[in-house]
Amino acid sequence: MRILVVEDEKKVASFIKRGLEEEFFSVDAVYNGRDGLEFATTEEYDLIILDVMIPFMDGITLTKELRKRKIQTPVLFLTVKDSLNDKIEGLDAGADDYLTKPFAFEELTARVRAILRRKENQKSTILTAADLKLDLIAHTVFRNNQEIILTQKEFSILEYLLRNKNRIVSRIKLIEHVYDYHFDSETNIVDVYINKLRSKVDQGYDKKLIQTARGSGYILKE
Repeated sequence: MRILVVEDEKKVASFIKRGLEEEFFSVDAVYNGRDGLEFATTEEYDLIILDVMIPFMDGITLTKELRKRKIQTPVLFLTVKDSLNDKIEGLDAGADDYLTKPFAFEELTARVRAILRRKENQKSTILTAADLKLDLIAHTVFRNNQEIILTQKEFSILEYLLRNKNRIVSRIKLIEHVYDYHFDSETNIVDVYINKLRSKVDQGYDKKLIQTARGSGYILKE
């Protein structure tokens, strides 16, 4: 799952980004409301974590603009503004949750998981293909009831392939989903991770799920 962090304090943004990536999320971080609006309207995210007091466009205005544009990506406010009126204003603007600073990272991740569960409640949080099963919330992967241990990047790539099973996914799309916006798209790192995934997911099985679409990318065939 992919998360956008909009936070003007770069050390805080970096801390949140690293922590969420360790929890197997793909994370982009930007540092003002103008960039936050651009990213939120041009990229696909499962959640936006948003400070209120940010340059160029504050978080309340940004959230209202997203809702005005019919973008329903869940928003979690993370801010020092802690009065009851502040919380009411944030939730009335269209936010899904409100957490004040300073915060415990364990609480932040618990709230993130709760929001994502609510978001996914109309569809399964389990992605499957043949005898492969990936749990989006528990961050576990099983094939033929045998657990497969994946790194964060491997998990994110497999998740994206499963979400697009039986369809060709280009290397660029995989990079956009798994890495942040300034990542070098010319690198062969995706191919390296695909090879690692194949060794964990397909090795020892007659049916190979992850296949190469020559000149195009990769496809996970059920």
